[in-house]
Amino acid sequence: MLAGAPAAHPAGVQRWGVTPLTREVGVDTAARHCLTSRVTELDVAVDPASHEPPYLQLRAQVEALVRSGRLVPGDRLPTVRALAADLGLAANTVARVYKELEAAGLVETRGRAGTVVASGEHAAAAALDVLAARFVAAAREAGVRDAAAVEIVRRAQRNS
Repeated sequence: MLAGAPAAHPAGVQRWGVTPLTREVGVDTAARHCLTSRVTELDVAVDPASHEPPYLQLRAQVEALVRSGRLVPGDRLPTVRALAADLGLAANTVARVYKELEAAGLVETRGRAGTVVASGEHAAAAALDVLAARFVAAAREAGVRDAAAVEIVRRAQRNS
């Protein structure tokens, strides 16, 4: 993400991304990216013109990254202050997002170690979603109709 030019975004939308690097913490203000050595890639945007409050926009995007499997258990999220500063939000707004995600069981706060993606049911669901997508792609590539593919899964369930 940081190697190339930042993607074009609608006017007023601020984007934030982090790529794992082995250097000290720093901020690339031109690209509006924060570089932190142990933080996982995170790509979120807040649209100030949206009717949806910024904390809901941010919460929905981080939740989607966790549930889709792009963020996996143990991945460290940016600090509240760093993310807030880069998105132009109040630190309390980002803290509220992290607190709600923690209440939902998606992240956990480990004191000085920061906020990380929690292990749990969402991780298994994300992994199964990836496996299911691969199965569907393989079945279609082999010329298997969807109904027949579903029957293959049901037969596997009965035989396990």
